[in-house]
Amino acid sequence: AVGTVVIAPEQSKALQALDHVEMDADEAAATQYLGAQPTAYWLTPEQDPIGTVGDTVVSLVSQARDQRKTAAMVVYGLPDRDCGNHSAGGLSAEDYPTWVDEIGAALRTAPDVQKIVVLEPDSIALASECGEISARAGFLSAAVDALSVTGTWIYIDGGHSAWHSPDDMAALIRQMGIIDRVRGVATNVSNYQSTYEEFAYAHALSDRLGGTHAIVDTSRNGVASAGATWCNPSGQRVGDAGGTFGDDVVDTNVWIKPPGESDGTCNGGPPAGHWWPASA
Repeated sequence: AVGTVVIAPEQSKALQALDHVEMDADEAAATQYLGAQPTAYWLTPEQDPIGTVGDTVVSLVSQARDQRKTAAMVVYGLPDRDCGNHSAGGLSAEDYPTWVDEIGAALRTAPDVQKIVVLEPDSIALASECGEISARAGFLSAAVDALSVTGTWIYIDGGHSAWHSPDDMAALIRQMGIIDRVRGVATNVSNYQSTYEEFAYAHALSDRLGGTHAIVDTSRNGVASAGATWCNPSGQRVGDAGGTFGDDVVDTNVWIKPPGESDGTCNGGPPAGHWWPASA
């Protein structure tokens, strides 16, 4: 079973924001609270480039070992990431394998630590929209090979219940040719769909993909009223704490997207990934 996810103050944008982002007392209290919650860490080439990303991973797994918890991280650096939308960026086709190899090498230093890797959210769900299915399949396949190390469960992009139908999403996943080499899929990453709908969706995908497993992001689905709006919808709340739920398909729920980080410059938010005290 997946244990409780590590709290990593050295990498917390929330705790860093307390020192350099202007906020009122309520925003500061919320930021302090969110910074103390077990949440996955997002590895991006902008923040953790080639040459330093391995050190960040070693730090994360070391903190997990000390806390006797699971290290949870998101690998988010695919070429043409987010198809040029709010989270645009990523590495070149030449640099991406080098970056992922460095992450894999760092993971191999901690065979005794349980590790969750969420590999490239939106990469598969957006593949047909970006028109890069074969190219993405190649990048993801090589990444799975690099990251498949002892004690690591890899979850690939599974979209969410208000996006593609289970049939369509399963078809996209099968085109990647990697489902048999990973633990399963991650659903609702950075989204707002209800836990009930996501569990049903995860089971539907599992039925179509030979019994694959799943994890569900419950970081921001406390009211689940966003519908199809994915970029900084108003009136949302944090969801159930990670490690609350699980069954024969869903290994656990996890806070994958850190609540308080912006989805992008929409609805008054700062750039994607920046700390937003009002949202917190």
